[in-house]
Amino acid sequence: MMRKVSVLLVMLMLPLLSWAQTKVNASEIIAKINRGEAVSYKNAEIVGDLDMTKLKNMKLVKGGDSKYNSKEYASTVTAPLTFVNCTFTGDVLAYFNPENDINLKGNNSEVYNTNFEKDVLFENCTFKEKAAFKYSEFEGIASFMSSRFAEEALFKYADFEKSVNFSNARFGGEANFKYVEFPERASFAGANFTREANFKYAKFERGANFEKALFDGTANFKYTKVSDSFNIKGANFRGDNDFKYTELNNRKVTLSSLQSMNK
Repeated sequence: MMRKVSVLLVMLMLPLLSWAQTKVNASEIIAKINRGEAVSYKNAEIVGDLDMTKLKNMKLVKGGDSKYNSKEYASTVTAPLTFVNCTFTGDVLAYFNPENDINLKGNNSEVYNTNFEKDVLFENCTFKEKAAFKYSEFEGIASFMSSRFAEEALFKYADFEKSVNFSNARFGGEANFKYVEFPERASFAGANFTREANFKYAKFERGANFEKALFDGTANFKYTKVSDSFNIKGANFRGDNDFKYTELNNRKVTLSSLQSMNK
């Protein structure tokens, strides 16, 4: 009888165990990246800052020839990154500028960036603090599908070479994709933008998918250029919007004209 009760308890606990997140120190992940190993975690809580801006292969790529020139350093993640249903309790950094750190004012002559040679997947993840990928180069597929950003999602000037997936993502702070070029298809279908969705000067060369997206803040598509298709079917624009100088296939469009096209 006791054995049957024990088996029953284990069976009842299995769903809870499957959802429980194992704690992993961010330093452990950095160590794997530095060894060139593929990183893959599921149902994990990443403790501490995942700072990828000062890897062992970091190189000076610009500046440093005089005391008046700023220095730019670049690190490279050479293996795939895969995080599924993970929670990041600290910052996730692929970009760092000490000038923006209130604790490091005065040391404003250095910028650190991180590039990615393989696929980068952060799917159904939660970013509780900063998520900074400014200037990052993504040579493989990039997916942040169904992830949640508590603060600004900083992808300004990011360089995506393959498909990009932010479908069903939740942006608690600004979604900053200013100046980003998307050479392949990019999906923000079902995304929820609580604050500004900043796509100013962005270029979508193979279409932009914002079907059923929710814009509670400003939808900023000023100077945005889209080729192929601009799908906003079922999208809800609750906040302000700026579609000044927005182009679809080299023709200026407005929000109302796009809505008419997507009926």
